[in-house]
Amino acid sequence: MAKTRKKETAVSKVEPARSMGPLEEMEHWFDEAFPRAWMHRWGWPSWNELSRPMERMAPRMDVVEHDDEVVVRAEVPGVKKEDLDVSVTGNAVTVKGSTKREEREEKGDYYRCEIAQGSFSRTVGLPGEIDPDKVKASFDDGVLELRLPKVTRAKRRTVKLD
Repeated sequence: MAKTRKKETAVSKVEPARSMGPLEEMEHWFDEAFPRAWMHRWGWPSWNELSRPMERMAPRMDVVEHDDEVVVRAEVPGVKKEDLDVSVTGNAVTVKGSTKREEREEKGDYYRCEIAQGSFSRTVGLPGEIDPDKVKASFDDGVLELRLPKVTRAKRRTVKLD
């Protein structure tokens, strides 16, 4: 009687490929070399806590593509309309601005003065080419909205030969 051998196959887990930018790769390397928990032993802030002030400087932006236009919305709370600079190219939008806030308080012998100021700039790529001459912008309650009409390209048409 012949013995039948079952063929064994090795199964290995495959992680999906993900491209990382140079800064993400460096952060990943540091995470492997020095787990983040070591910083808290000495009362140091974590990398996440250190990066928060920088995150606040760049506005959050939504890019929504429709059939005939691209809509870009940027959150810029506390920024005045005259402190914004918006520029558009055929395939990108840049929003720059600055903020300045000064708060003073005096009560008897107590005096407090806080000044917060900074500037920001953010550029986002657009999903298609737009017509920069026909852009419409609105600004309301700290939200900048840009309506960017797409470039109309000639449609391909089949020509019937006689």
